[in-house]
Amino acid sequence: MKRLLSILSVVGSLLPAVAQQQPMVLWYDRPAQYFEESLPIGNGKLGALVYGGTGDDTIYLNDITLWTGKPVDSNLDKDAHEWIPKIREALFREDYALADSLQLHVQGPNSQFYQPLATLHIIDHTQGEAVGYYRELNLDSSLVNIRYQKDGVTFRREYFASHPDKVIAIRLTANRPQSINCELLLTSQVPHQVRASKAQLTLIGHATGHPDNSIHYCSNLIPKLKDGKIEVTDSTLQVINATELVLYFVNETSFNGFDKHPVSEGAPYIEDVANDAWHLVNYSYEQLKERHIADYQQYYNRVKLELCKSEQHALAGGISGMVYDDYESLLLPTDELLRQYSSGRPSPYLETLYFQYGRYLLISSSRTKGVPANLQGLWTPYLWSPWRGNYTVNINLEENYWPAFVANLAEMAEPLDGFVTALAENGQHTARSYYGIQQGWCSSHNSDIWAMTNPVGEKRESPMWANWNMGGAWLVNTLWERYLFTQDKEYLKNVAYPLMQGAYQFCLNWLIPNPKDTTELITAPCTSPENEYITDKGYHGVTCYGGTADLAIIRELFTNTYRAEIELAKGRKKDGRYHVATLRPVLSLHPYTVGKNGDLNEWYYDWRDFDPRHRHQSHLIGLYPGSHLTQPELRRAAEQTLIQKGDETTGWSTGWRINLWARLKNGEKAYQIYRKLLTFTDAQDDHREGTRHAGGTYANLFDAHPPFQIDGNFGGTAGVCEMLMQSSNSVDAPHQATIELLPATPASWSEGAVSGLCARGGYEVSFEWKGGKVTAFEILARHKGGTVTVHYNGTSQTVKLKAGRPLRRVLDTTTRRSGE
Repeated sequence: MKRLLSILSVVGSLLPAVAQQQPMVLWYDRPAQYFEESLPIGNGKLGALVYGGTGDDTIYLNDITLWTGKPVDSNLDKDAHEWIPKIREALFREDYALADSLQLHVQGPNSQFYQPLATLHIIDHTQGEAVGYYRELNLDSSLVNIRYQKDGVTFRREYFASHPDKVIAIRLTANRPQSINCELLLTSQVPHQVRASKAQLTLIGHATGHPDNSIHYCSNLIPKLKDGKIEVTDSTLQVINATELVLYFVNETSFNGFDKHPVSEGAPYIEDVANDAWHLVNYSYEQLKERHIADYQQYYNRVKLELCKSEQHALAGGISGMVYDDYESLLLPTDELLRQYSSGRPSPYLETLYFQYGRYLLISSSRTKGVPANLQGLWTPYLWSPWRGNYTVNINLEENYWPAFVANLAEMAEPLDGFVTALAENGQHTARSYYGIQQGWCSSHNSDIWAMTNPVGEKRESPMWANWNMGGAWLVNTLWERYLFTQDKEYLKNVAYPLMQGAYQFCLNWLIPNPKDTTELITAPCTSPENEYITDKGYHGVTCYGGTADLAIIRELFTNTYRAEIELAKGRKKDGRYHVATLRPVLSLHPYTVGKNGDLNEWYYDWRDFDPRHRHQSHLIGLYPGSHLTQPELRRAAEQTLIQKGDETTGWSTGWRINLWARLKNGEKAYQIYRKLLTFTDAQDDHREGTRHAGGTYANLFDAHPPFQIDGNFGGTAGVCEMLMQSSNSVDAPHQATIELLPATPASWSEGAVSGLCARGGYEVSFEWKGGKVTAFEILARHKGGTVTVHYNGTSQTVKLKAGRPLRRVLDTTTRRSGE
């Protein structure tokens, strides 16, 4: 205690101050050869994958609004709902084979494709072998830097993607005047034309498809030289004897909203890109860089994490005298560090780096109104991305935003608001056409930039993944989470609640009395996302009724809608008691059941899973990300489910299981799965002998499902937060919160500090710990005051906080006494 108080006298009233986080840097001693080794930058709309070659520096460029297709047809399959009674009839006769086959009639077209924008080649004409190579992505500043020597000259390149100035900027320098000689080539995999002039390269074209019905784009690559000159060919620029070369890349598309035709109602993309380019003349490169860093750091710097290996001796102190003894991690290239970590070498640095990398990716890929991060975030080098690069709404899009609120990046979830609003518009037609429901809206398994909501499958693909209509009901719970974290009642009133109410109305009308027990409500037909059962009679199928995942989503939605109505009724004549009707159907839902093996049943009956270790665990939604699975016997069944499924899973599923184990307060198991997520895997196109292609993490820390899906990165970041802190709210007063510190922290993280995490109720939390015990914490009510119960070190404390006045506690962990 005396030691901690003496340190406090140094840092003053800032305890717990920002954790003393090491520089967060991914670095490599060679250029990228594969996509999974490239370094991503992005401004939320434009993105780039930097390979950093010394002969040909290849840079793949993306725009998150470049997709195939056009707005959906609201009259699509308007009579498909006529098949629903036939499917129900087959189900209740236990003719599951017929139900599976009839489900094909309730399918529509598959989603459109996310497309790559362009490829920039910077071809270095300097002769000689490159030596002294270094390539890095600095998460602290969102800058990529490359350095190498050729012919006695040191060449440097710097790359960033600026949100405030809508530009990707690249600067090439050399330590010997007039040494930069290169060719600039801009091309694309989608239909395009290139025009070259001394002022710029111009790339124009459209997404794959007919030009009358596709999104068009215009890109400008603008060079700025110090010394030297530019020579122009038909489609390239030759830079000769420059001392410095700055490249500005700007792009705009004709996408003008999910319901606007990209040609006849398209945005004026050519005028827009000209304005983007003209804007840049107001700033020097250094000014653009400073504006970019300031914009980025206002979000990134909110959260710092410090993990220490307490068994080592500290040489210099952080805010509690702690220090990283993991400096050796900084000396290893990131791919090698990842390899060694996968072989058993501990690295708190890598674990912290992965956590912050997820936050970096979210800032970089989710800042475009109405266009959230997709399966690839916004980065793809492929004309036809895996899974169409779309929005997969039966887990993946939701998981993208799990870290947004708790990791203090609420603004990055704003694109989801506009997207869900668009889904609600189209989802009204889907509800009527495919399900015969006149009220509310729904969304299905896949979507795209046009906010398609129909069940997919093309009337020929397996209902296992195609026939599912709970996407909207699940997504709106993310909007409710925003309210819990921000306490923004205007947002709840004008954005979240209307969308929640629409999803509620659909589900209320989709539920039917169970013919076998009319006292309970079920969904029929339903599927459990991408999973398969075997009935007691041996039938292997997918279509069923009363599936646990459906009912878990509906329980969460109905409960949250009820709570939203209570909040909006406060201060009015009608208080929350009048909204109990909203919650009443929950009491009639088919209940959770526990199987003969002690697991939580995924199906209405205690059927066997075709694959007992299947990656999906959708029936555990009520445990995480939901919060209603609180009964001890059901939590034990959920734990048994995870045990039965085992640990051999990949990508997003690994990320989800970290959070599930953390929610069960099993820190060692959550940490084991986190380490599994950080298992090195080789690039998909690397087929050399001995390469590993499985779930884990690629050399550039992209998640390997495989192939790359960004949701695993976001699930991992959310999982770290869940291990360090968990929070909940009072049902009747969301600003009254319970916050638990170190609820699921492993022994390997016995010492550390974190600052800036956010808790439900509108609170910001920072704390330190040592020997697995919290030694100090600070809680700030950011928006309005409230009552907080803090659990830590086996005890609890309830306090009232005023907005803007932090509660600070320094703890004597030997006697459990605390003081201001």
